[in-house]
Amino acid sequence: MNCEILHYKGYDGTIEYSEEDGCLFGKVKGIRSLISYEGQTIEELRMDFEAGVDDYLELCERYSVEAEVPDSES
Repeated sequence: MNCEILHYKGYDGTIEYSEEDGCLFGKVKGIRSLISYEGQTIEELRMDFEAGVDDYLELCERYSVEAEVPDSES
């Protein structure tokens, strides 16, 4: 179930809950690259989301690849 959307540096991410695993998880919306994250609390989820976006942007810069811009239609 989607409850809210996380926002960071122009990227939006879903918030979902896995009853089976008892954890929160999500993925960045609007780009082809997969940036996923998880946490036991909303704060852990937000921290992992922000770290995932930062890692993605750092990798793009390191390898001189243009970072995908989120599609506003997603």
